[in-house]
Amino acid sequence: MRIITRPDFDGIVCDVLLRNIFDIETPTKWVEPYDIEKFLPEIAAGDIVANLPFIKGCSLWFDHHITNKTDEVFEGAFYDAPSAAGIIFKYYQNRFTNDFKELVFQTDRIDSGEVTIDEVLHTENYPYAMLSSTISGRDKSDETYWNRVVKLLGEKNIRDVLNDNEVRERCSKILEENKIYADYLKEYTQIIEKTAFTDFRSLENEPKGNRFLIYSLFPGVYVDAKIRYSKEDRDKVIVSLGKNIFNNGCRVNLGNLASRYGGGGHKGAGSCSFHKHEAENNIRRILEEINKNQD
Repeated sequence: MRIITRPDFDGIVCDVLLRNIFDIETPTKWVEPYDIEKFLPEIAAGDIVANLPFIKGCSLWFDHHITNKTDEVFEGAFYDAPSAAGIIFKYYQNRFTNDFKELVFQTDRIDSGEVTIDEVLHTENYPYAMLSSTISGRDKSDETYWNRVVKLLGEKNIRDVLNDNEVRERCSKILEENKIYADYLKEYTQIIEKTAFTDFRSLENEPKGNRFLIYSLFPGVYVDAKIRYSKEDRDKVIVSLGKNIFNNGCRVNLGNLASRYGGGGHKGAGSCSFHKHEAENNIRRILEEINKNQD
């Protein structure tokens, strides 16, 4: 039995919950949704897929991204919800040996963008927001760290997790990166009608920072669109879309929009990727759809 999930905070918590239920010792297979577009991970009997598109042959599947809806018959649960972890928590309610109620509540808030502006600007004062900001799937060399956080959350309370030496170092690094990231956003973002369009393709390495920070810098926009090259393949352009969580004026389902370009997501956020030769035309069309601001 193995867990296959994505390396974001929701995926981390899915892993924590499933390991508590099944007492799994096998290493987690960490996969990004766009990896599945290129190749399907080899599936064995007993494998559990969470927070990812359905993979045929898995024994259980849990997800909440509406664009991942499937007609396949499966065991598990799929519906529109704030997080995949919340779906797992409800599915196995009263069977956990630890109290994960607060962890799942915070995961729901963070993954669905139901956070406050103070959490964005002063992340260090909010333990779960702080920890979640250290999890990013953009550097596959962080896999040992993802596994470490899963183990810590499965055994310790949030304060003890944050007191772990490696976690503490990561948190300090993130706070410094956020200060720099704000400057990058100001320099590389232009406002196109109601969209904050951030183009990082001219940079060798994409800067990192709080994904909600841009809404504090450009509060009048409805959507942010970030463009970057894939770290593993400079011929691939990745587009990430998000609704302004502090200015709820967007009527576009961003997950559905991204799905039309080979990606997916949910109503408030989506991502897609395509070859760089298709980028200008696809990006223009995506921005046109967003700025029509129609359902």
